[in-house]
Amino acid sequence: MSLGIVFHAAAAVAYALLAAGLWLRLTRGDTIAQSGRIGRAGLLIALVLHGAGLYETALAQGTLFIGWASALSAAVWLGLVVYWLESLVVRIDGLQLLLLPAATAVTLLAALFPQGVVVVHGDNVWLRAHLIIALSAYGLITIAALQASLMALLDRRLHRPQEDMSQRTIVGRVLDAQPPLLEQERLLFRLIWVGFVVLTLAVFSGSYTSMMLTGKVLPFDHKTVFTLLSWLTFGILLLGRHIWGWRGRVALRWTLTGFALLILAYTGSRFVLEVILHRS
Repeated sequence: MSLGIVFHAAAAVAYALLAAGLWLRLTRGDTIAQSGRIGRAGLLIALVLHGAGLYETALAQGTLFIGWASALSAAVWLGLVVYWLESLVVRIDGLQLLLLPAATAVTLLAALFPQGVVVVHGDNVWLRAHLIIALSAYGLITIAALQASLMALLDRRLHRPQEDMSQRTIVGRVLDAQPPLLEQERLLFRLIWVGFVVLTLAVFSGSYTSMMLTGKVLPFDHKTVFTLLSWLTFGILLLGRHIWGWRGRVALRWTLTGFALLILAYTGSRFVLEVILHRS
């Protein structure tokens, strides 16, 4: 068993324990208070284990090895790092109720599906820089998508309070533990702005790296097409926000659409090839 699998499994356990503690408090009817130093320290330990798993999986052998599960794991890890840093400034501890189960699932998948491919030209510094930038963009936009999903639930609750969203249900208590909707919307657009800038850097760095290694500015393949469609989607969303003041459900739809396109750009196709078709 490789160290990458071991560290990913350990991270999954750490995330699961943190998530179980929060959800147990909800089932008892308690509210989710600020995590404080202990909670942030626990999450930091899980992030260190997760990061070690990624290093052992992708880089420890002196090559660049990546698969659909490790790519998804890296994106979620980078997104959680952003969340952890943001939580030092803004009290958004209730978001862990969704982030921790998602991190548990992703690290477990990375431990169960370690297969992948050695990236050609993986020792090229420009290619490695491009992959780090691209995965950073994926991580930021993944957290933005989770944030948008949570906001959609909160919006539904505000407009349909008569449905099964009362304070007596676990779902209701989860939503009660979240920051106010306006504060979450500001956080969402901060994430989208930073994610869009990093995604733009990924497009340009990918173009330069491709031109250097293959002589083509942009290879015409599904990854390029879906990445550019995602970049265009987030660009239109930010433009609409600036000119027409887009917010609420319109912003949430555009965010989730851009995220779906970005997932299809790499992780979705690698999943089909490696798991369903058993090809690399």
